[in-house]
Amino acid sequence: MEKKKIKVLDFLSDPLCVTVEDGQKIFDLIQPEIANNVPLEVSFERIDLIISAFLNVAIGQLYGTFTEEKIGSLLSYSHLEEDDMELLRIVVANALRYYSNQENYDLAAQEVLEYA
Repeated sequence: MEKKKIKVLDFLSDPLCVTVEDGQKIFDLIQPEIANNVPLEVSFERIDLIISAFLNVAIGQLYGTFTEEKIGSLLSYSHLEEDDMELLRIVVANALRYYSNQENYDLAAQEVLEYA
């Protein structure tokens, strides 16, 4: 099957990947393709800034639905600077930790918020 390409900038109003809303737009494009086993390249060509909040939603939440192996076999990235690639690795590692023990993380967060 031919790899499909999603150019992130085509779906944003500017070259900044900084909001969870924009991250959700990208997630909503990626998720059904992964669900249908479509190989996918996510291109960050001409993107000037990427922050973890965007990546947590766009990429991190995929790990709540799909296995690491499935995502790794179908999803690739292009035009990411090395520091952005490192940020993506951190987001993925955090997502794997969170989704492997989601209930306990949510309970801990709830307790913290109750005492704040």
